[in-house]
Amino acid sequence: MREIAKETIELAADGDISAFEEIYKAFSSTVYTVALGVTRDTRDAEETAQDVFVKIFKGLKRFNFKSSLGTWIYRITKNAAINMYRSRARRRALGMVDYDEVKDSIPDLRETLKEETEKHHAAVSIDNIFRNMSPEHRLCITLREIEGLNYKEMADILRIPLNTVRSRLKRARAAMAACAQKEDLTHEL
Repeated sequence: MREIAKETIELAADGDISAFEEIYKAFSSTVYTVALGVTRDTRDAEETAQDVFVKIFKGLKRFNFKSSLGTWIYRITKNAAINMYRSRARRRALGMVDYDEVKDSIPDLRETLKEETEKHHAAVSIDNIFRNMSPEHRLCITLREIEGLNYKEMADILRIPLNTVRSRLKRARAAMAACAQKEDLTHEL
């Protein structure tokens, strides 16, 4: 993750599009990865990433440099992704679906057969393991294992004590191991 100069942040806060573009380029991949880690859906992650950058653009004037820009962006992303996940879960529980979800759920039979034969059992099982985890546990695993953050950075982003980070990661890893053993995937993890 690249640090952005204070002057660039201030210019972006004043509406300088090229300065904001520099922030976008530095963090877009990370924002999408974190959003995907929580929502487990590419469309939701894309929508979350768009929302996050709108919030960043509008909120840069209130950024007070008490934390790093990256930490601030992680917090915004975490909150937006969890909200998206919960919103979709509520809609699904009520039986509401988006047009795109319905449209994509009726694929061409030939394509479906081809895709199913190409899918590997372990990849599907690992995805199922993540889907069965809470958003908080998925976020911890994503921040630690995919983004490579240390415990202190995670505690700052999540605004939780360091020991809570450790216990969430321990529980998330234990849940993953139990599911993997259940699906006989211990060699994959």
